[in-house]
Formats: sequence, structure tokens, C-alpha cells
Amino acid sequence: MTVELTGLTKRYGATTALDSVDLTVESGEVHALLGHNGAGKSTLIKCLGGSVRPTSGTIALDGRPLENLTPRSAIDAGISVIYQHLGLIDGLTVSENLFLGNELTAGLFVRSRSQRIVAAESLARIGADIDPDIPVGALSSGGRQMVAIAKAIQRDAKLLILDEPTAALSPVEAAALGRLVLQLRAEGLAILYVTHLLNEVMTLADRVTVLRNGRAVWAAHMAGTAKGDLVRAISDSAGEAPAEASNVDRSGVPALRVPAAADGVDLEVFPGEIVALYGLMGAGRTKLLESVYGSRPSSRREVELSGEAVTLGSPGAALAAQVALVPADRHSQGLFLSLPAQENSVTRAMAMLARLGFRSPTREREVFDEAASLMSLKPHNPALPAERFSGGNQQKILISRWVTSASDARILLVDDPTQGVDVGARTEIYAVLRDLAREKGMAILVSTNEPEEVIALADRCAFMADGAVTGIVDVPGTTAEELLSTIHPSDADDHSDATASPSPGNRTTTRETEAA
Repeated sequence: MTVELTGLTKRYGATTALDSVDLTVESGEVHALLGHNGAGKSTLIKCLGGSVRPTSGTIALDGRPLENLTPRSAIDAGISVIYQHLGLIDGLTVSENLFLGNELTAGLFVRSRSQRIVAAESLARIGADIDPDIPVGALSSGGRQMVAIAKAIQRDAKLLILDEPTAALSPVEAAALGRLVLQLRAEGLAILYVTHLLNEVMTLADRVTVLRNGRAVWAAHMAGTAKGDLVRAISDSAGEAPAEASNVDRSGVPALRVPAAADGVDLEVFPGEIVALYGLMGAGRTKLLESVYGSRPSSRREVELSGEAVTLGSPGAALAAQVALVPADRHSQGLFLSLPAQENSVTRAMAMLARLGFRSPTREREVFDEAASLMSLKPHNPALPAERFSGGNQQKILISRWVTSASDARILLVDDPTQGVDVGARTEIYAVLRDLAREKGMAILVSTNEPEEVIALADRCAFMADGAVTGIVDVPGTTAEELLSTIHPSDADDHSDATASPSPGNRTTTRETEAA
């Protein structure tokens, strides 16, 4: 089977999520899809899975166009998407999850015994030693991943799409999944493998495509491709602006000091400085921010604020100490989506703006106008619910809580500041964060897995792996390519693993020069 995307384009209003993408996945091959957050990977697989309808372009199966795809018609066509969060129901058994929506019935009754027998056969086919009667919620992350794959195989998938499949797996579980992927390739499945781990690409993939800003900017057969080629394709060093020299005064006491964990090094952020916390998914970046902020009770840690040792036991204690957090998940952790933009923006300042115990609509509107102007919020509409704004403007609303004269924050923790944000809004958000540091003297710690974001924002970069800060470098004079190379181990720089030898093929490469 051959799945071919031709000129696939998806626009959301003025934002182009996919821009004329061409991509082909053949039976019996693993095609890796790479790119930073916001590159268009999720939109592409949602188009293939039928949950998003492309604006233009075609999706063809063995030369036959698939029109008006829905999740059900995609499954019927043999396309199965396993998203990062798997879509399993913890309270149901393994066999019930495998047959959910496709139950075996006899009249009004579910044939539970027959389902268990078929489920056991599906699990055995992929080498998963899992009891069909156990609740999915009792399984490890690796076990849940196996159940999701068994479900796809049971539905006779011809194209299997894996979205960051090892993000939550242990090394042992990830290795087992890799062996399964190679087994399924040998059985003739077409596999689209979305990942950020270059060693996985080197070990598993036959071909690779890199997306950037919605475009397919680089493609190659893996035979003869080195990891350095992937790093250069992803990093877009040719288009990066060099970081400006830092003028931060580090002679005094840091605003924030996080003592070293395990074999790591101390992390310090000085007033007026932006430090990037940089590492792969699973490195522990979010956990560190949340432990400092007090929102992760199981991992609270002692830190120093302007030289004073404290343990912030809750977000309330952190805010009282003038430490603020911009979370990565703005929908579930940051915004009140049904409330107006103004309510979301001034929520932290309402008590301070109140008069005689009553809210002051006039003063709140003044602060919102200040925030909207500083953030270049579009539209500048205080009454519009947050859910009606674009992703980039939602992020601006969230950050705006800490940028106005009504905010007393002096340390700002920012987790993945531009996830799902368009290029234009990214530039505006970067400018605001730099101004907070330079003009207001705020100490800012930014978590990111994008090297270009480090170059665009930071004075220094702290590398993270396995929950610890492993090293710190000055950003001026450093390139995105160098940063990306640092966080990827160099023990697989050639594609020579005999166990995972790809199908032979000539390498092809395409590059584009993109406008900012």
C-alpha cells in the first residue's frame, strides 16, 4: 500500500498550519517525521486520521483519492493513528478497549468471551504478554502503548501512525517498542513515525521528512544519512539571527538559585537575565519549574530567592514570594477559556485594583488596555472570550498577567512559551520577555526543547537530562545546531545498525529558503 500526500494545505484563518506538503509512505517502510513544536506535524497526522479536514491538496491510497475523511472512514481505509495520549479508557479492560466501538455482539448482548479470545490473539501477534481481562489503568506506559498498537492491528491497519510513541516510556519499554516497529515493517505495514529523538530515527527509519513552519523543507532516504544531516535540517541555522552579547550583571546575588540535583550543577538566574532550560521531552524541565513553583507536592525542593533559602510549598506561597509561572498547557492550566480576555488578563491583579473591597471595572480596564498594548493582542477586545482568540493571542493573554504595572512578579518561570504559536506571535512574545528582563530587571527561566528559541531569547542555556541540570553555556556565539547536537548522544552517528538496516534507496534532498 502507498499513501501519498500531494500539496496538502491547512489554514486556520490567516494562519497556515500546513503549506503544500508532499509526502509518501510505502508499505514495508518506516517514514520518520521530524520538526519542532508548531512545525505542522500534529496537523498533518490529524488530516490523515480524519479529525481535521485539509483546506486543499489530496490524500491518496494506492492512487485513489480519499475525500472528506472522517475518523471512521480513515479507520475503514486502513489508517490508524496512535496519538501520544493513546485514547484508551483506564476503567475498561484490555479486551474492552480493543473492541470499543466495534463490539462482537449476539443480539443485544456483547460476546465478551469471544472478544477476550480475539484480544489475546491480537496481543500475542505483537508479542505482548498482557492479560486481556486486566484494566488498562493497571498497565505501565509501555503496556498501554502495546494495547493501542494491538487495537490498530486488530482493525487491519495498513498505515500505522505513531505520534511520539516513546515519550512516556522507560528505556527498556522504548527498546521493546522499537523491535515491534521493525517487526511490523517486516510484515509489510507502512509506518509514519513522529518523533524528536534522532537516535530512534537513525535506528528505525528508512526515510525521513522534516517540517518547518508547515512546509516540508528536507527529505532523504536514511541510507547514507548521518545524524549531523538531521541536526542541520531541523535546526535551520542558515536562518537564525545571532544572539546579542549579554550585558547581565552576575557579580551580585542571583534572584533564583536552584541547588544541583544528583550529579548536576547549580542553576542560577540573575536579575535582568533570561536562562533557557533546554532538553528533550522527558528531561524533567516541566517538573523542575513546577517543583520550584510549588505546584508539584511530591517534588518540592529548597531554592534560594535573592540569597534566602526557602521551600515554596504551594503556588500561593510562590506568588506571595513574587514568583510566577506561565504553564505549558494554557487550556487546562492557564486560561479560563469561557471568560473574557480582560477577566483572564487581570485575574491576579483584581484584589490589588479593588477599592473598598469592591472590584474596580475602570481600573481593571486600564490594566487590560496596558497589557493588550504591550502584548500586541489581536483583537484588542476585552469582552471576547479567551477561547475565541488564536493560539498565539491566547498565549499573549496568559503572559500579560505579569507584564503590567499591576504585577509585582520579579521571577518568571515560563514553560514552553510558544507551543502552538505562529511565527509572528512568537516574535512578539520574545520581544515582550526580553523587555521584561532588560527594562524591569525580571529574572526569567524559560523551558524549551527548541534550539532556535534558546538563541532568540536567552542569555545563557542550561542543559537538562534525567531531571538534572548537566551544564550551562553562554548563548551569544552559540548556534542552534551546536545546541541540538549537545542534547543528542553521539553514539549512533551513522546508520549502520544491522538489526535495523533500512530498505535500500538513493538519498534525495530538498531544501527551501523560507521567509521569516
